[in-house]
Amino acid sequence: MSDANIAPQHQFLTVGEGAAAREIAYIARPAASDKTGPTLVWLSGYRSDMSGSKAIELDRMAAETGLACIRLDYSGHGLSGGEFRDGTISRWLEEAMAVVLHLAPERIVVVGSSMGGWIALRLAQAVAAKTGAPKLEGPKLEGMVLIAPAPDFTQALIEPNLTEKEKTSLAERGFFEEHSEYSTEPNIYTRDLIEDGRNNRVLTGMIETGCPVHILQGMKDPDVPYTHAMTLIEHLPADDVVLTFIRDGDHRLSRPQDIERMLAAVKSLVR
Repeated sequence: MSDANIAPQHQFLTVGEGAAAREIAYIARPAASDKTGPTLVWLSGYRSDMSGSKAIELDRMAAETGLACIRLDYSGHGLSGGEFRDGTISRWLEEAMAVVLHLAPERIVVVGSSMGGWIALRLAQAVAAKTGAPKLEGPKLEGMVLIAPAPDFTQALIEPNLTEKEKTSLAERGFFEEHSEYSTEPNIYTRDLIEDGRNNRVLTGMIETGCPVHILQGMKDPDVPYTHAMTLIEHLPADDVVLTFIRDGDHRLSRPQDIERMLAAVKSLVR
């Protein structure tokens, strides 16, 4: 059995200092010795982790093709330390960047699901900034696959739909709870998350990822309407963008046929 086919173990990276330090869990599958393709980077959605079906299948594809693959859990998720309620887009982006820079792949293809799509777009901006900085090299971004991407969801999808009760809870308690279709525990949205989201908006002008982008979007998505993907397209005019609508697809897009679409999209970007 080759090294690339051996299931890698999770490791931890300390991100932040002092009271802000947290242990971020990640799994790094090495490439086969004869492979020179890009490293696949998985970015999960809100309250999801690196053990989800799409992440596992992406890692399995990497093993079969000999590619390297990186998965991580944001703080407050999965195996990572830190409190979920302390999470913000800036904080989770910092963790994703820290893991990628720590492992230092030369080339990457990023696959982001839901909120992971927002973090992927911010990571593209951060990688571009670091690559252009003196003596500070970042990986070359060669492609992105965004699954039901939710950029700017705090401002575009949450804030306009807040009830008076939720507004009061945010003001008085600093958070509000919402029923989750995917867990027995409610979703928790904090004031810090919403305020930080305003500082991380990407749907404010042209987004230059510098690479091909493939978006997969279900048309029966109850969480991120398919019109949101169309809005994102308007902000990606300079890139080679493919948008695939899945007529009967939901938000998770975790059915076997959906995962096959994801893997096909990834393979089309691996050169």
